[in-house]
Formats: sequence, C-alpha cells, structure tokens
Amino acid sequence: MEGTHGPAGVCPLTVHDALRRAAVIGPDVEAVVASHGRITYAALDAEVAAVRAALSAAGVRRGDHVAVCLGNGPEWVTLFLAIGSLGAVTVPINTRWRPPEIAYALRQSRSSMLFVADRFLNIDFVAMLREICPGVDTGLPDAELPDLRSVVVLGSGGSAAPATVPEAARSWEDFRAAGTTPVEPCGTPDDVVLIQYTSGTTSRPKGVLLTQLNMCGDAFFSGARLGLRPGDRFHSVRPFFHAAGSTLTVLACLQHVATVVTMDRFEPGEALRLIERERCTHFSGNDTIALMLLNHPDRPRRRLRLRGAWAAASAAVVRRIIDELGATECVVGYGLSEASPNVAQSAWWEPEDVRASGRMMPEPGVEVRVHDPETGRDVPTGDVGEILVRGWNVMRGYYAMPDETAATLSPDGWLRTGDLGRLGEDGRLEFVGRAKELIRVGGENVSPTEVEDVLHGHPKIRQAAVVGVPDERLIEVPFAFVVLAEGCAADPEEITAWAAERLARFKVPRHIRIVDDFERFGMTASSKVQKRHLAAHARRLLDAVEAG
Repeated sequence: MEGTHGPAGVCPLTVHDALRRAAVIGPDVEAVVASHGRITYAALDAEVAAVRAALSAAGVRRGDHVAVCLGNGPEWVTLFLAIGSLGAVTVPINTRWRPPEIAYALRQSRSSMLFVADRFLNIDFVAMLREICPGVDTGLPDAELPDLRSVVVLGSGGSAAPATVPEAARSWEDFRAAGTTPVEPCGTPDDVVLIQYTSGTTSRPKGVLLTQLNMCGDAFFSGARLGLRPGDRFHSVRPFFHAAGSTLTVLACLQHVATVVTMDRFEPGEALRLIERERCTHFSGNDTIALMLLNHPDRPRRRLRLRGAWAAASAAVVRRIIDELGATECVVGYGLSEASPNVAQSAWWEPEDVRASGRMMPEPGVEVRVHDPETGRDVPTGDVGEILVRGWNVMRGYYAMPDETAATLSPDGWLRTGDLGRLGEDGRLEFVGRAKELIRVGGENVSPTEVEDVLHGHPKIRQAAVVGVPDERLIEVPFAFVVLAEGCAADPEEITAWAAERLARFKVPRHIRIVDDFERFGMTASSKVQKRHLAAHARRLLDAVEAG
C-alpha cells in the first residue's frame, strides 16, 4: 500500500498532478466545505486554472514568493494550488499575527505579491496593511516593503466585493478579470512550494522551505494511514496557514479525493453540529480540541458517523476518542514543520492497543534516530533522547538563514528536531515531549505530556496543562492548571493525591491551580494552550504568594 522507499512512483508529486487526478476520479466530490462556501473537485480544477492565468498576467513566475493572508476556505486552497502549479511559492500569513509579525514575514520572505482579506474574524487587515505598508494608498513598491509590488484584497467571507480596496491595490474581481490567456502548469516535484514560518529557539521566526515532493508525499502517506478514501469527509479546524493544515488536511484530502470540512474558528458545539450535518467520517485535532468535543454537553445527542481521526493526543485522550466518539480507526502522528510535517504515524489497520499507545512507524523511506545531544551518540533502544530525522520529507532549509539551517541540518541530511522520543525494538517511535518544555526536577526529566495524560484520567478533570516553575531545591517542579468537568467540584489536595498514586513522586505537580478555561492565557491558532504564557502566569502566582 505504501511502498518502502518514499513517494516516488506511488502518488502524484506535484499539486497540479494531484488536483488533475482528483478531478478525474471524483469530479462531483466536494473538495472544500467552509463557513462561506463549498466547491467540487471539478469546479476547483477550473478555478485553479483561471487563477493561474490571472497570476501569470500579474507577472508571477517560477520561484516568485506570493503571500496569502486568508482564513480557511476555497479561496485559500485555490490560491495555494494555482501558485504551486506555476512553480511559484506560497508564503502563508498567520491571521493571528500582529502588524510587526506580518511585516517581518513579508520582508524576510521577499514576497512580491500579497492576497489579503479586507476583514476576517473582526480583524481589519486593510488597516493593518496600511500601518506596515503606507504605499498601498499611494503606490507600490513601498520603502517599508520594497519587494512587494502587488496587493489583491478579497472581501470578508470570500470573494464578494471588498468593502475597502486601497488606491494602489486591486480587488479580487479585477485581478481575476485580467487572466484572459490560459497558462499550462509547470510546477515540478523539486520546486519549493511553501515558506512556512515557524518559531523555535531563536528570536526570529524561520521560513521553512518545503518542496512539492515534500508536501505531496507526506500528505499521501498520512492520508493513507488515516484511512481516507474517495468521498470521505474530513473535519479539520487546522489553520491552512500551518503545515498541518496545508499538508495533512488540504493535500491529504486532495491526494485521496476526500472532502475538507472546515470552520473559520473552532467552537466545539458548532463543530459537533457540523460533523453531524456534513456526515463527517474523520476529524483532526490535538488534545485540546478532542477534549472540548468529548466534554461538550451537546455531544450525547449528536448522531456522529466518525470512522477515524488524526490526533496529536495522549493515550488517555485517544482512548476516549475511540470509545466515546466512535472513531475506532483513530491514529496518532508526530511531526514538525521542518519535516513537511509528518515524521511518523500509526495506521488505521493496526491493532487498537498499538494506536492508542502512541507508538508510530516512520513514514516509508524516512529514517529516524534517537541520540544524546551531548555525546552525539545514539541512545540504547527504549531510552529517551533527541529525535533525528532524514529522508525525502525533510525541508530544503530555512529561507535566507544559512547559519540557522546549518545548526538544524547536518551535512549528511539529519534534521535535529529538538523533540524527545524513544525507539522500540520494532522500530516504532514514541514521542515523549518537546525538549524546550521538559521540566528538570532535581536530576530527573519530567515530560509535561505524561503528567497531563494522568490528570486527564481523573473523572472530575476536563482538561489539564502542566508547566515547569523554578524551585530553590529541585531547580524546577511541575505546576498544573486544571479545568474541572461541568458540575464537578474538587480541590488541589484531591487531585494531588490522585496523581501521587499514579506517578513517581518527582513527577507529581507541586502546585495545582483550578481555572475556568485557558482562553485568557492565550490559545494558538491550532487551539493549543500557549505554555509560555501559562508558565509566566504560574511564576507570577508564586511570586505573589512569596510576597504575601
């Protein structure tokens, strides 16, 4: 089913070939169902051709960088596929970024063209654009963004006429109307197709260079192991501006002729209604998303038809997804943007206990090692160390950052992930945690994920998040924030006692704080708790106790 040496000869290796194949196999299958529109594969193929012609008329050529600042929807998908079919590069702009962050990405990527919504989720992007690029009202390029030569503004919620188009910009309609001459696709597997900005250990976001082969191959294998089949319907709120959205959602469905069902903003009650109404067969999410669905009061009355799920979740949460949501083919994946993003994943046909335990096989043709970063040697089988990856899915490098690339990619192609894991005798990878989130209690390393997994098993706990805080004697100790299940009451002592029965003493949270939710601490676009904000809040709480 998968092959053993990677995607060559197994699946389409360019976005255009994947689209053409999907349009032939399932012309009437819906490609995207979003908050403001839906489109079939046949219609998507035609729209991509029209937008490709318009891009060419606008001067976009192979290798050019085109930024896209839109929410999830048919327009984002159309632009991504059309840009890639020209051999050009999409630069996804996170719609949660503030003006300085958007300006940095546009400037560092040297984007020559920008597609932007006039408004999205009550954010005025035209006002933000005017702040970072005054020339949008007088003439482009602007001294602040000297590479940006063209801006196209789309209306709120789709391609309707935008409310505000600055003088030096164009409307979507005017842009589309200029594409009168058909243009043949010319993208190749080796072309860079995406510059994915990702934060890491440096202060500056880094632009990950992903090729068409990287993304198309990763999407194919991930979708195959998820169990996607033509006509399946995959609910995912993963933002398309993240690699998990563009690769593991958009392209995975494209490669397997399935439907992406998505939303502008995740709200669990609405998500459950949508999954029921659209007869979704699969969903994608992390611990936070899954727990919000599982614990929502509407869940028992919804008639869900889920068969599978792609989850970045702990064993306890995966078990609940299988048992309570009926997604018996639920699989677990591990990855990072620099690896397109999937490195390893379980498969729908594997035994349930293997999938629930989070033990994953690397993608075909991808090598994985676990080493000790201090000695540079591989650790014994079963021991924890840093995960290294090499193979066809590894990025080309970071755009215009040779030093950062050299620090992350070895001369012989090994990617340093900065993540912790262990390899079993059977070659399966088990993800332990992000190295930068590891809590060092005395001489012991504690994974927040392991502690959270235990807390999620408590019958009165809806969600938990664990961070490390300074400790005079032990260097660091775990601090747990807990959201209780609806109608439940519990005190920190009860929760501590529960954890102490199930964890080594050094892993038990020394501090527990019960909160209503995690929204006030900040959530990422993927509905993950922002641990750095949570850790800062925990330190402030401790400082207040000491001062009092």
